[in-house]
Amino acid sequence: MTDPGAAPRRLHILTVIMRFVKRAPSTVIVPPLILGFAGRTFHPALALAAFAAIAAAVMLYTWLGWWSFTYRIGAEEVLIQHGILQRRRRSIPRGRIQDVSIERSPFARIFGLAVVRLETGGGEAEEARLDSVSMAEAERLRALLRGHAPILETRADVAAPPEPERRIVFAMSLGRVLLGGVFGFSMIWIAAILGVIHSLDRVLQLDWERLFGEAERFAFARFSIFALLLVLAAALMLCVVAGVVRTLLKDYGFTLTHEPGRFRRVRGLLTRSETVIADRRIQLGLIRRGAISGRMGWNIVEVQTLGGSVDRSGREEMAPFATAEEAERVIAATPLPPFQRPGLQPVAPAHILRSAIRDGLPILLVLGIGGFFLSPLWWGLLLAPAPVIVAFFQRTRHRYALRETSLQVMRGVLSQRDWIVPIESIQTLTVRRSWLQRRLGVATVRVDTAGASGWHRPDVSDVPLDSALALARALVTRVD
Repeated sequence: MTDPGAAPRRLHILTVIMRFVKRAPSTVIVPPLILGFAGRTFHPALALAAFAAIAAAVMLYTWLGWWSFTYRIGAEEVLIQHGILQRRRRSIPRGRIQDVSIERSPFARIFGLAVVRLETGGGEAEEARLDSVSMAEAERLRALLRGHAPILETRADVAAPPEPERRIVFAMSLGRVLLGGVFGFSMIWIAAILGVIHSLDRVLQLDWERLFGEAERFAFARFSIFALLLVLAAALMLCVVAGVVRTLLKDYGFTLTHEPGRFRRVRGLLTRSETVIADRRIQLGLIRRGAISGRMGWNIVEVQTLGGSVDRSGREEMAPFATAEEAERVIAATPLPPFQRPGLQPVAPAHILRSAIRDGLPILLVLGIGGFFLSPLWWGLLLAPAPVIVAFFQRTRHRYALRETSLQVMRGVLSQRDWIVPIESIQTLTVRRSWLQRRLGVATVRVDTAGASGWHRPDVSDVPLDSALALARALVTRVD
């Protein structure tokens, strides 16, 4: 399906209002308040004048930005032009477009608008972003760009192909979402709330020094083990509530469906997003288990996609809170082979010594040096066996195997990870040896795929040198 010869289009006119509202807190409201509080007293006339001037300037700039942004869907390319003073022109071949995602924030849902993201197999997670168009236009663009065949015109006398059959691979009920939020507690929101309250200090006219002084005196006067446990319980409850709210906003209505050639993921309470993941873009699979939730049988299934993801980890969540059976079902729906624990072989015993030295020695040095200045820190040296114990369990959990079509790696003690790396997805292989590894006769085989980012990678650490070289040669041979 193509749209050749179509005139350039602009985003929806209501985009101007949406962008103005989004920019208002930082550009329209805060500067006038700062000017109003320039002295010891508030000057409403100065604040109102600044507000009117800044609002007019921001509205004009927003309108010019909307007017200068145009897009056109040609027969073989998507052409986007934007820029007020400096014009930019971007041409995206339609054959490169692999994902077309639709996202709707609360403001967008109020105005009946949506954000359309065009993703390709390039280095960026998204190649283009149309923010915002009407929902009807978003559906038209998705139908127009999805399944594009080069130089193929749609004839009026040819019936449109039937809609592909979809099946639900994984879905989360409200109860499942809330349960997942309990294990995803975070203190970030608590810090944010305290930061907002503190930033309103001058408006609320609160004497923080006096309030905290009173709280400190009351705490010392009423101090007891029970009170301390009560405070800790209240803090933990606040963290759990924050985690539940965050998970509810992100994963409400989570549904993963599959149709021939692609997955479709829909989720979100306020910001409703719809993401399409092409089968051919999946580079590797990852099954994660948390320190507590994993012991209770809950798994997180993610895939690394070609070109990365808008997520910092560069991966896309396929199932954020799934049982072991559900995780296997999700993996089975992808082009990835299943993860098989039988046959995994452990890394070298030298992994225990290297991990203990790498992770434990800096802590022991800090405690030892600090003990000269603060004697109670000497008691910390009693934890000297802890890094060795942790390293022992790391070695028992770090295993790998070269299967017929994939490299499979398992690692992690508290938080556990199972990697499935198709051999055809491997881009680079590196056999690396640190100073200590050379003394111990081991090496690390580093595996990189397209779009990989973040800290956690499917590396095989501390393998005997001969085994590491043999593994690298076998992978290179199969990739070729």
